[in-house]
Amino acid sequence: MTSNQSLNKWIHDGLKEDVSLSNYSWFNLGGKADYFFKAEDKNQLIDFLKEAKKNNLNITIVGAGSNTLFRDNGVRGAVIKLGKNFSYTEIIDKEIINVGSATLDRKIADFAKNNNLANLEFLSCIPGSIGGGIIMNSGCYENDISKVLISIRAIDKNNFSEIEIKKKDINFLYRGTDLPNNLIIISAKLKGKVGKKEDIEKKQKDLINKKKQDQPSQIKTCGSTFKNISKNKKAWMLIKEAGCEKFKEGDAMISEKHCNFFVNNGNAKSSDIENLINKVKKKVFEKTGEKLELEIKIIGE
Repeated sequence: MTSNQSLNKWIHDGLKEDVSLSNYSWFNLGGKADYFFKAEDKNQLIDFLKEAKKNNLNITIVGAGSNTLFRDNGVRGAVIKLGKNFSYTEIIDKEIINVGSATLDRKIADFAKNNNLANLEFLSCIPGSIGGGIIMNSGCYENDISKVLISIRAIDKNNFSEIEIKKKDINFLYRGTDLPNNLIIISAKLKGKVGKKEDIEKKQKDLINKKKQDQPSQIKTCGSTFKNISKNKKAWMLIKEAGCEKFKEGDAMISEKHCNFFVNNGNAKSSDIENLINKVKKKVFEKTGEKLELEIKIIGE
């Protein structure tokens, strides 16, 4: 039971203390969160945000954990994960779908295919959920979220209001946006294009097969570690050029299949992954003069 009286009542609503974060990252690494809360719906999320503010708790939102490294000493304050009511897909117009922010990208791609909507096939190759995908403008194979997004709905964690933001008011970058940190995305509208199901299915299969050939799967990794610098200066090229492919740090290593994928080989610590990241960054800069920027997020202390 928590020593904080006003948080006591939240224990019955699913608030947990000292929760290991390793289950919430694809690296399977990380220390503990002081508090961990799974919000079942929008109203419960807002109520808990008010409680957290009253108690001066720092808030960290976690999605599917497909691009997140939690540090060994964990995360102070409260980590919030959006529950299953934030995972849904619905058609609202013949070319527009509304999706909850916790919906997995591949589920959106499948839903679009089953409803004869093209242009969303690339989502089947993006790990994670759509909320995180929007914030980092995820993409692959010449496509990204900015090309299919119409608008988002979000909760402002400072004043608890719900707002809608249109795509034209978001500045999209390569693997990023200018969305402020105080927003928690709860849903998004995406635009597809009416097409033939068999064509959509073929394109989706082709992309998935390409991904299987190019990238490691069934291992503890969080996808691309670094952002590409440009079309002709991809992160993996620079890592290779600098001779880093065989680098190891503790039980953290670089995938033999794709050298921009860093792997927990079983018994790594988060610090091993982070040390490996820093070692590669340093070597790439020494050898090529290029500064690699992280695509994964490192959270905690």
